[in-house]
Amino acid sequence: MKIVRPLLLASVAIGLLVPAAGAPAWADAPRRAPHGDPGSVPENDYVRARVADDLGELSLAAQGFAAAAADNPADTALQLRAFRQAVAAGDMALAVKAAQALDAKKSLPPDGTLLLVADALNAKDWKRARALTDRIGTEKLFAFAMPVLQAWIAYGAHDGDPLAPLNALPPGSLADTYGTEQHGLLLIALGKDAEGVATINALQLPDSARTSRLRIAAAATLDKHHKHDAALAMLVGDAAPIRIARSILTAHRKLPGAIDTPQAAIAELYVRVAADLNQQAGQLALGFARMATMLAPEASEPWLVTANLLSQGGADAAALEAVGHVAPGDPFAGGARDMRLTLLVRTGHADQALGEAQAAAQAPGASVNDWARLGDLLTNAKRPADAAKAYGRALDLAGGDKAPAEMAWPLLLQQASAVLEAGDWPSARSKAAQALALAPQQPEVLNFLGYSELEHGEDVAGAGALIAKASMLAPDDPSITDSLGWSWYLRGQIDRAIPLLERAARGAPAETDINEHLGDAYWKADRKLDARYAWRAALVTADGDDAARLKTKLADGLTAKP
Repeated sequence: MKIVRPLLLASVAIGLLVPAAGAPAWADAPRRAPHGDPGSVPENDYVRARVADDLGELSLAAQGFAAAAADNPADTALQLRAFRQAVAAGDMALAVKAAQALDAKKSLPPDGTLLLVADALNAKDWKRARALTDRIGTEKLFAFAMPVLQAWIAYGAHDGDPLAPLNALPPGSLADTYGTEQHGLLLIALGKDAEGVATINALQLPDSARTSRLRIAAAATLDKHHKHDAALAMLVGDAAPIRIARSILTAHRKLPGAIDTPQAAIAELYVRVAADLNQQAGQLALGFARMATMLAPEASEPWLVTANLLSQGGADAAALEAVGHVAPGDPFAGGARDMRLTLLVRTGHADQALGEAQAAAQAPGASVNDWARLGDLLTNAKRPADAAKAYGRALDLAGGDKAPAEMAWPLLLQQASAVLEAGDWPSARSKAAQALALAPQQPEVLNFLGYSELEHGEDVAGAGALIAKASMLAPDDPSITDSLGWSWYLRGQIDRAIPLLERAARGAPAETDINEHLGDAYWKADRKLDARYAWRAALVTADGDDAARLKTKLADGLTAKP
C-alpha cells in the first residue's frame, strides 16, 4: 500500500436524521410565536433545531432547542437536550440558563453542576462555588475533581489553606492523578517556586504535548511573577511549543498561558478531563472542553481540544471557528495552524489552505513544520514535484544530512512518496533507502520501500521480506497486511495471499487498493463472483484511472498483468 499522507482527508457528508422516538409531544404546547417570529410554532422550532444539528449548524440548533424548550417547560428530556446543545455550540450563557432551569427542577446532570461551578468562579462568587463543589461530592461521579476545586476556591477567596485539600490526596487515587499537576501549579501561584517546580519536574506524564503545556504554564506564571531565569529553566526539551516559548521569553515578551487564577486552573482541570474522556464519551468530553473555554477564553489548549472534538464529531465548520481563537503568537499556534489547514481541506477550501501554507512558508523565520505542511498540501493538490521540493526544504531547515534521525526519516519518506508520484522511481528508491537507514524498525518505511519495489517488479522476494518485517512490527495495520498479501499474490501463492487480503479489507473496507487486490486474488482463484463483488467495493471510492481500470475488470475480468 502507498503511504498515507496527513492531509489527504475525505470530506464528511452529513445527512438529515429522522427524529428519534420519544420526541416531545406537542398536543398541549402553547401555539404562540416565540422570539417574535409570527410564523413559528413550537414543533417547528424543534424540527428546525434537529435539521440544524444534523447539518452541523450547532448555534442554530442550540437556539432552536432553547426556543422549543421554552415553549414546552414540562418536558425535562427536551430541557436536557437544550442544555446539551447549548454546551456543544459553545453558547455558554444559554447553557447556564438551561442548567439553572434543570437545577430548579432537580434534574441537572452532574456535569451541569460543574458548569454552574464555572459560572460561579467567573462571577467570583466563592460562597456559591463552595456550595456547588460540596454537591459534586454527593453526586459522586466527578468527586475526583473536588480537591482541586476546593483548593483554588480557597486561593481565590483568600480563605483557608489552599494547599490542604491537595496535601490530603490519597496516593494513586484518581483525584491524585489530577491533583498532583494542580498542586505544582498552585505552589508556584502561591510563590512557593522551588516546591512547585520540583513537583512539576517529578511528574511522569504520558505524552509530550501535556508535558509541554504544563511546563509552559509554569514558566508563564513564574515570569509573570518576575522570576525570569526560573521561567526559562522550566522550558527544557525540543518540542516546537517549548522552543517557541523559550524564544518569547528570551525576547522579553509576555508568555501566554499563566495559571495563577481559579478560572485558569479549573479550565486546565476541565480540559485535562476532556482529553481523557475523548474516545470514551465524546459528547461529555466536548462539554468539559467548552466549559474550559468559558473559564479561560484566552488560553489555547481549551480551544484546540474543543476543535479536535468537534471535528471528530463531524462539525468541521464549528471546529474551524474554535481553532480561530488561538492567537498567532501562542506557543501552540503551529498546532492550531495545522488543524486549521486540515479543516479547510475537509470543508472544501483546499485552495485557501494551500495559499495560507504557501504564505507561511515564505514568511521570514519559516520553520520545518511550515515547509512540511506545505508539502502535504501540495501533495493533496496533486503537485508531487513541488511537494518533493517543499519536503526537501523542510529537511534542509532540519539540518540536512545532520538532521536528527527522528526528524529526518519522516521527511525523507514523504519526499520519496512525492517523487514516486511524480514518476521518478530511482530517486524515490534512494530517498526511501536513506529513510530506512535512519529508521530500520519503522514499519511505514519498510512497507513503502517493499511495496514500491513490488510495483516496479524489482526483487519480489526481497521486497516481500521488507514487508514481512513491517507486518511483524505492525500486525494490525491494514495497509501493511495488504502489502504482505499482495507480495504473495505476485509470487503466485494465491492461497497464502487471500486470507491476508481479506483481513486487510475487513480492517479498511473503504480502501480502493485493498479491495482491488482482493478482487484480483479471487479472480486468480477462480472465484469470479467474489472478485466482481470486491472490485465493485473498490469502485465506490475510486476515481480517474483507478475507476476506469476497475470498470474494465468488471466488464472483462482480469485479462492483463496486475
